[in-house]
Amino acid sequence: MNNLWQKIKSSSYNSLNPLIGLLEKTGISPNQITTFGFLLNIGATVILIVGAEQAEKNNYHYLTWFGIVLLFAGVFDMLDGQLARRLDKMTKFGALFDSTIDRYSELIMFFGISYYLVSYHYLLSSVFAFIAMIGSVMVSYVRARAESLNVECKVGLMQRPERILTIGISAILYGVITHFTGNFRIELGLLNVPLFENIAIFSIPIFIMAILTNMTAIKRLLHCRDSMKEIESRKTEKG
Repeated sequence: MNNLWQKIKSSSYNSLNPLIGLLEKTGISPNQITTFGFLLNIGATVILIVGAEQAEKNNYHYLTWFGIVLLFAGVFDMLDGQLARRLDKMTKFGALFDSTIDRYSELIMFFGISYYLVSYHYLLSSVFAFIAMIGSVMVSYVRARAESLNVECKVGLMQRPERILTIGISAILYGVITHFTGNFRIELGLLNVPLFENIAIFSIPIFIMAILTNMTAIKRLLHCRDSMKEIESRKTEKG
């Protein structure tokens, strides 16, 4: 499964080569690409906030457009590193800038999601969105901290591309399915408790992400522990 995902990512990056070649001719810098992607993420969040404040509860358009803009922003997240390599402008500050902006983008995105869900009283879903945000930050933090200690740490699911795809695609699916089926709600007997409704198309993937991101963070932590033990063991043997 992991090898399949790596092939998909590799193919996706390769498909962007013509666009990277075009950007190379414009003279735009990788940091400018990163900044533009960040602004698109802000725009996606603004769409959710406007939808939460102005739209009716079952209006699916705002969440759909959020997903579209989010995936479009994700393309620029892929472009900046590729362009830096093409231009031979891979610098330590550029890597730091990209990583920092990615964290800001993700936190702003989760703020928008939580704001939207709370506004329509999907309180449990908003809690899972917050937990997913914690897991997302920790996945990136454990890797960054490990690599600062010279330990490679890329294991586990739900890295940033997977997270963006999960949220973006689920938001669009919510809109497409609702457009064709209308609003639906399956309730539990006389308790008036919904077992499944439209928003679940978007919120269930977030629930899954809340679990997998934190599992990935823990898996990376354990991986680093084992790697560090192995390094110490080798040093002891040599000593």
